[in-house]
Amino acid sequence: MSNSTTTSMEVEVSSEQKQAETRRILLEGTIKFLQRGIAAAETHYVYRALRSAFALRKRLQPDVIAEIVAAYSSSANSKSVQSCLKSVLEYLQQSPAENTAAGVCEPEVCLFLGLLAMLYLLDNSHLERGVELSNALISVIPTAQRRTLDPISSRVFFYFSRFFEVADRLSDARPALLSALQAATLAGMKETKAMLLTLLLRNYLHYKLYDQAERLTAKSSFPVDAPNNLLARYLYYMGYIEAIQLNYSQAQTHLLEATRKAPSNAATAGFQQTVHKIYVIVELLMGNIPERSLFRVPTLKKPLLPYLELAQAVRVGDLNKFQEVVSKYQDRFLKDSVLILIQRLRHNVIKAGIRSISTAYSRISLRDICLKLHLDSEEDAEYIVAKAIRDGVIDATIDHEKGFVQSADVHNVYETSDPQYAFDKRITFCLGMYNDSVKSMRYPGSDHRKELASAIEAIKRERELAQELENDDYDGDSDEDAMDEDL
Repeated sequence: MSNSTTTSMEVEVSSEQKQAETRRILLEGTIKFLQRGIAAAETHYVYRALRSAFALRKRLQPDVIAEIVAAYSSSANSKSVQSCLKSVLEYLQQSPAENTAAGVCEPEVCLFLGLLAMLYLLDNSHLERGVELSNALISVIPTAQRRTLDPISSRVFFYFSRFFEVADRLSDARPALLSALQAATLAGMKETKAMLLTLLLRNYLHYKLYDQAERLTAKSSFPVDAPNNLLARYLYYMGYIEAIQLNYSQAQTHLLEATRKAPSNAATAGFQQTVHKIYVIVELLMGNIPERSLFRVPTLKKPLLPYLELAQAVRVGDLNKFQEVVSKYQDRFLKDSVLILIQRLRHNVIKAGIRSISTAYSRISLRDICLKLHLDSEEDAEYIVAKAIRDGVIDATIDHEKGFVQSADVHNVYETSDPQYAFDKRITFCLGMYNDSVKSMRYPGSDHRKELASAIEAIKRERELAQELENDDYDGDSDEDAMDEDL
């Protein structure tokens, strides 16, 4: 019995050691790939190393990370890198044996190892240690602002903000993010700047500081060639801010672009749901009714169910049904941070009801309008109808003496400028998409021009040689006679 137990324990230990060795080999291979990108100054190697790291996220172990950190803890490193590596070991609570053959650690490798440690601490809910480690990591970024550092530093700042958000201390991260935004702008680190802008907007919106968020977007420019995931997030925040600021047309444009920029897969389903919730409300605030096909998308069908009922109440113009839907899903709307926008829809419900009444009746009394819209008095109905006429919602006149509303004849829509506006909107979108596709294309360098020039010169020489042969005055028969004489 004892021999069999000992054998099973040995097998178990060997399997754990084998898994740890496999993880260490994978991490070392990823770091070598990262070093290859640093040596060639090519960011696509860095992106590949980051993708490999996130694929290993569930299999990270602190002892394996500490062993790799010890392999790069050399006295030849800069002070900031040495301090960063010591912080990684300290907050992972690991003390590996010293490596006498430790190599020099580049800032990119240092941040990469720190990023792995941050992922481990976040997944295991060690929030306080993660906050301290992230503070140590961002101190390394200003010392080496290079092109290959940009993708890694953007991820470091993302998890820096994430630690503070999960720890419910998001406001404490704002000063560091603002100073980092200024440094990234001056250093030309475009991806880091784009990440910091989205993080600051999220920070402001978390505390409902809409004016400060609007001033930040007005005084800063989002990088043109930023990754699509950051651009989609930035457009969503911009759309939400514009909706709060009553700029519904701009909000609709930003939210629509955000849905198109974001990838359509299972990983981004939550983002698509969040954006479409705001988009549906903005459409309703603009007086439009979203298409029914939007609510039938499998990933959106269940989350948008309250918003479907809301859209149906607005479309019919039933004020009582609208208030029932709001009271029924009030907690859901508060959680989605859209209740402040939904409360503005009351006037749109009344306008929709007036529009449907004006279409159905050529002449109707103010009392009947009051009963159909469930208003308090005929004076309220008269005021609301007058405002709808002034805003262009309906084309009608009010007879104040007799107390009725006379609707005008329905005109042909093609006699108006509405089709022109619709075509102009579509053409503008297509031109914008074409310009974005041209900007996102990668063009080859100028090395091929030298080869092209040499090829053109070779063709010219061949043509000159052929022309000389054609102009040469020789006779083929005389050559044959000379050959016969020699024979």
